Amino acid sequence: MGSAQRNQNSKIARRGLMLVLSSPSGAGKTTLSRLLLRSDRKVELSISVTTRPKRRGEIDGRDYHFIERGRFDDMVARGELLEWAEVFGHRYGTPRAPVIKALHAGRDVLFDIDWQGTQQLREKARTDLVSVFILPPTAKELERRLKRRAQDSKTVIGSRMAKAAGEMSHWPEYDYVIVNRDKREAFAELRAILAAERLKRERQIGLSDFVRRLQAKL
Repeated sequence: MGSAQRNQNSKIARRGLMLVLSSPSGAGKTTLSRLLLRSDRKVELSISVTTRPKRRGEIDGRDYHFIERGRFDDMVARGELLEWAEVFGHRYGTPRAPVIKALHAGRDVLFDIDWQGTQQLREKARTDLVSVFILPPTAKELERRLKRRAQDSKTVIGSRMAKAAGEMSHWPEYDYVIVNRDKREAFAELRAILAAERLKRERQIGLSDFVRRLQAKL
């Protein structure tokens, strides 16, 4: 038997996990999400549906599925969303089917959602959930990052800053908290969290079979 075949046989089947990143707007969750997706092929992004208009540079089906309010309401009524919330007058939600399919295949699903969505996921799938809250180092730095994005008007930036305090009050509800002072350091901490969570005994669903095979060879 070749080494490639032996390595394949020694792999332990694993159920995927749902990795949630939440933060006030501008704290860095989107940047960290993109870094993780580029570096880890076992992670895929949950593409949310939303009723808000596309921003400059966004692509339907890559960043979000942009849909009409009526279609969104139909998905809610039929139970097709794992979670949904209304933020700044627009609705966002997570389609159920692709997430369940990925978890069963042993792939991890990344969520860029707020505390309301995280709370709903926790109620429906606590054992699959790993939640991380991203904090900015200072209020001034948060404002600077929002202005640097150049995506929103001064009025919207002001609204986001006013809402940030309320959003940050939910940090105790999360499994982990990262203060994003430096994106490289924050990313290293995020990867350490993911590595540890993947090794949890209850997620390694093939562990019993693996140990039995080991014992049979002794």
